[in-house]
Amino acid sequence: MIFVTVGSHYQGFERLIRKMDDIAGRIDEKVIMQIGHTNYKPVNAKYFNFIESFEEIERLNREARIVVSHAGAGSILTALEQRTPVIVVPRLKKFNEHMDDHQLEIAEAMSEDKRVKVVDDIEYLEECLELELSSADEHNENKLVDSVKNYLSSIS
Repeated sequence: MIFVTVGSHYQGFERLIRKMDDIAGRIDEKVIMQIGHTNYKPVNAKYFNFIESFEEIERLNREARIVVSHAGAGSILTALEQRTPVIVVPRLKKFNEHMDDHQLEIAEAMSEDKRVKVVDDIEYLEECLELELSSADEHNENKLVDSVKNYLSSIS
């Protein structure tokens, strides 16, 4: 499953939601989107505006193979805490998605973590997603192996 989140900022993030909805219609992967104040309603993916339970957000992050997120530090950190790779698409002032371009700075700083990939041009989102999905398979296999090793060492 791919989890998409745009946070709670009062301006919508239509550019990301439209692109991910388009991609969702062409891939064989379940997509769930938290669309916030975005006016566009996806047709190829399940979506919701907001969830009151942070535990539910953590669960979606944990169960996702990949999280696609705006460049909000809290959203990125939540995915990383759940050990889920993140593709970050910064909100940009020129598209009226935010008041300034501080998300570019956040994205750049977070990209120092190898689990974070930044997509500055939305046209490259699908290509990045395909690469990350193939890497996520390997990542999930490693998580399973680590879990088994931890369990075995705990009973010995």
